[in-house]
Amino acid sequence: MAGPTGHGNSLGAALNDLLRAQVTPRHRLSSYNAKHWHAQLSQLTATHRGYQALDDAGLHVTTKTLINWLSDPEYNIRRSYRDLIHTAYENVATVPADPIPDHVKNGQYEISGVVKTGDDERVRGTRRAAPLRIDGSRGDWNEIEALWMAGELTDDDFEDHFIDDVIVADIGEGTDGWDFPGASYPVEPR
Repeated sequence: MAGPTGHGNSLGAALNDLLRAQVTPRHRLSSYNAKHWHAQLSQLTATHRGYQALDDAGLHVTTKTLINWLSDPEYNIRRSYRDLIHTAYENVATVPADPIPDHVKNGQYEISGVVKTGDDERVRGTRRAAPLRIDGSRGDWNEIEALWMAGELTDDDFEDHFIDDVIVADIGEGTDGWDFPGASYPVEPR
């Protein structure tokens, strides 16, 4: 992890940018956009991974049945089978996030920008005030990682959990909690 990130962003956005530069987030493959069960089934049966997803979803039919379905897009199949095909399709279309690596969770961070605790508000990372230094290894990353793996880690959630679960675990509550009211937060991992 080298170099600053997040210029012009909230603290949460800067942290998310930093994480996305290190690991792949949960995402959807752009080639999986079929809506109809027949198109989904056709795409799934074109790859070994697709066949595996159908099996994992619980679709167990004979080869003859599968050929009948694939040969006629108007074939009338049960809703339960359409649901299994859709489930398999979504499972293949969605690529899971990489876990947050230990070097990120155990990293040392320097945060520059406007930092406020109680009545003390100052611009950190200048000649007058050192950056806010945080030891990530002291924090609890479980909530952050759970949201990340689910593809639901918003900038606001990241900022809130980083403050509550990492900053507070490392250096305490501050005078009256921590607030990052500025517009730009370069975050440098060390």
